[in-house]
Amino acid sequence: MKLGLTALALAALLNLGPALSPAALAQQQQPQQPQQPAVPDAPAPQAPPPLMGADGTPITPGKGVGTEPVPSSASSSTSATPPAPSSTAVAPPAKDDFQTTPPEGADALPTFHLNVNFVEVPVTVKDSKGKLVAGLTFRDFKVYENNTREPLRLFTVDPAPLSIAFVVDQSLTTDVMEKVNRSLDAIQGALTPYDELAVVSYSNGAQDRSGGFTGAQSARVPFVFSMTKAAGEDMLVPINSGALSGCDIRVNGNCADPNIQPGRSVGSGSGVITIPKEIHTLNDAILAAAKELSTRPKGRRRIIYVISDGKENGSKATIKEVIHYLEANQIAVYGTLVGDSARWGEGYLSRFHLPFTMYDNVLYKYIAATGGTADSERDLNGIEKSYQEIAMEARNQYTLGYITHEPFIDGKFRKIDVRVERPGLDVTAKNGYYPSAQDSH
Repeated sequence: MKLGLTALALAALLNLGPALSPAALAQQQQPQQPQQPAVPDAPAPQAPPPLMGADGTPITPGKGVGTEPVPSSASSSTSATPPAPSSTAVAPPAKDDFQTTPPEGADALPTFHLNVNFVEVPVTVKDSKGKLVAGLTFRDFKVYENNTREPLRLFTVDPAPLSIAFVVDQSLTTDVMEKVNRSLDAIQGALTPYDELAVVSYSNGAQDRSGGFTGAQSARVPFVFSMTKAAGEDMLVPINSGALSGCDIRVNGNCADPNIQPGRSVGSGSGVITIPKEIHTLNDAILAAAKELSTRPKGRRRIIYVISDGKENGSKATIKEVIHYLEANQIAVYGTLVGDSARWGEGYLSRFHLPFTMYDNVLYKYIAATGGTADSERDLNGIEKSYQEIAMEARNQYTLGYITHEPFIDGKFRKIDVRVERPGLDVTAKNGYYPSAQDSH
């Protein structure tokens, strides 16, 4: 015991400091642990700042901008909470005129409809050899409406999809009808999957063979054309003199020729015989096709393609009425002339109408008024090639557009004159149009 006290006293003298107890000495010999930092408290919940309009007025959800005061709970805060952001009104961005219409799909924005007199004119340009001319620009074209030049607002050479209605004449002679029947199978090869077609046939009245429009490359098209084929008609020479004219030869009490049976159209057995008239209802067939085309959407080229000799007799609609309907619905008529109208020389003379006779060829009137083209073919190979050439011509046209200076809808005919400032070129476009409510955009 004395030895332990002596050692402690000696240690105290050597360290020149206060004496430590054994417990304090043991604690001093242990390693020091690092002190953990204090975790700060989470911030107190705060109310979101109020919605403010551009003029500093509050915006109430479901009511819009108003003059109602901001709720006190939104602006109340404790002294420990930092102040809320300032509600100073932010100046609206500068007006950008680069895009004046909302993009597609922005349904939340308001939509405004304006009535604009926009006129679209497809134009075909050919050289002296009948070949299509490419490479023209908008500076080469001049468009006049009612003798007033109009600035172009649209110029494009992009191919347009076709909505084409075929009108097939079934009143052709037997030999010509056979060629037309064999050529119908080549029509589908002249069209693209983007096109659509309908088929109307006529002899004594128009008949819709396709039941409306269908895809040009659908499987229905060969069947539709097979239903359009016919045997044709051969008009016999009427007998207006001789033994048979008075129905002297009878079979079982009836005339040998039923056309001269008493009470029929030819005669009544009195010796006065009226020669029967041929029936070719071309006007009614074109009008029926035009009514189908008038329902097609904008952006498609509306075409009526007629395969006929152009004869007209017996239609309820007149030529003037049908052309008026075509010009009011932006429909162009193209055609392949066959039969008598395709013969050299005779095809030109058939355009002239003799009084008290039927029209030998009125198809050229429709083509000239609507800006289409025609091709005269006599053999099968030529008829098949005309389908491809005319379809390509109708698809690849110059499309011009302008805003007319005339009133919106006045019902008056407006004449159009398209010119190309280059020599030796043939320009084909429609003669004019009648304004329609469908033209409003």
